[in-house]
Amino acid sequence: MRFSENETLELKKSTSELKEGIISIVAILNKHNSGELIFGINPKGDVNGQQVSEKTIRDISQKIASSIEPKIYPEINKKIIESKDCVIVKFMGDEPIYYAEGKAYIRVGDEDRQMSAKEIEKRIISKSSMRWDSKPSDKKITNVNEELLKKYFSEAKNAGRISFSYSNKKSVLEKLELIHGDYLVNAGKILFCDENSLEVQSAVFAGTDKNTFLDIKDKTGNLLDLIDFSENYIKEHINWRADLSSSTRMEIPEIPIRAISEALVNSFCHRDYTAPESNKVAIYKNRVDIWNPGEFPSDFKPMDFIKKDLPSILRNPKIAKILYYNKKIERWGSGLKRIYDECKTHNVKVEFKVLSYGFSVIFYRTQIEQELAANRTQIGHKSDAETRQKWILDYLKQKSIIKSMEIINKFKVVKDTASHDLNNLIEEDKIVKKGAGNNVWYELK
Repeated sequence: MRFSENETLELKKSTSELKEGIISIVAILNKHNSGELIFGINPKGDVNGQQVSEKTIRDISQKIASSIEPKIYPEINKKIIESKDCVIVKFMGDEPIYYAEGKAYIRVGDEDRQMSAKEIEKRIISKSSMRWDSKPSDKKITNVNEELLKKYFSEAKNAGRISFSYSNKKSVLEKLELIHGDYLVNAGKILFCDENSLEVQSAVFAGTDKNTFLDIKDKTGNLLDLIDFSENYIKEHINWRADLSSSTRMEIPEIPIRAISEALVNSFCHRDYTAPESNKVAIYKNRVDIWNPGEFPSDFKPMDFIKKDLPSILRNPKIAKILYYNKKIERWGSGLKRIYDECKTHNVKVEFKVLSYGFSVIFYRTQIEQELAANRTQIGHKSDAETRQKWILDYLKQKSIIKSMEIINKFKVVKDTASHDLNNLIEEDKIVKKGAGNNVWYELK
């Protein structure tokens, strides 16, 4: 295979030319929004190869992160070409202008030329009006899940935020401004098409770090389904307690569900969809971490949006508008404040963490853990797995079905412990799991 430099491909003989390579990345981004840089091939197309280690990959990643603004999230991999080790950097970005060490460049043929102030101004004006979520995608109207679209339409209509009637897919999508020519825009694709690369990675960890996980689930699909999936996943793995103080039994979560819902919607609404990373939900023994790729507005801190009356800064305004219509978003710029206020009302500690790569909302689980520990001390009731599992089987012989909450209340254990007991009995082929989502129960085999 013969390689040749062009407007979207840059070749460098080795990572000794990393600085020049970064200039090429910026120049290509400012012209074409995506491209490739290969280390180990000289500009004539000869494959020289170079030594490639984990440190090599890490050094490239760190140098790109510290040199290019706005941030990009390239895919960096070792690849063997003609039996020699090379490094391929694949990158993409949708910001109006990118800078390498404070200077802007543009690709002209196979050369990188520094842009003038006038060129930069024109570039910003021409590109800033077209966000990623407004650009045409590779999906057509036929790819839309109409059942999902009708469900969304009904929610938005009932919320009183749209006034027109449903006639057909094309008409509704046009009125929602989700069509560009024959194609859906990106917002329409990730909202209403099941076949896309949008993903959420969810996991439950045994302790306070990622050393040991108890459960892991990755799911791809449309944005609306992933929000629902993520919320149900968290509900299933946090602790709940029963409030019997009134005539009606109430099950109360350790973290307010309204705050969780708001954090998940924000996570998907404001993420950087040009980044290769997936949204992540990590449930630890002491906290729940909801993470998304993308930068927080550089001139602000999270508390600015909580303590001050600031307008919303939208990365994906078209997606935000669609989520506003069906009341997933109540009003612009209120998300962080709503999460903060809800957690304060329920005495739950929440932290908003701006990272060098991404943004996290972290809910701490200490309150319920302390209550459960106090209950154990108060009643002096210690149980082991064998005792609990025998009780479960005896209970089922009398009551036919059981839910995990009954084990939690009986033995004052956390939900993960109850789930572990039930899974053991399933593996031993003694019980079966029935139902789905929040309505799950267990029966004798």
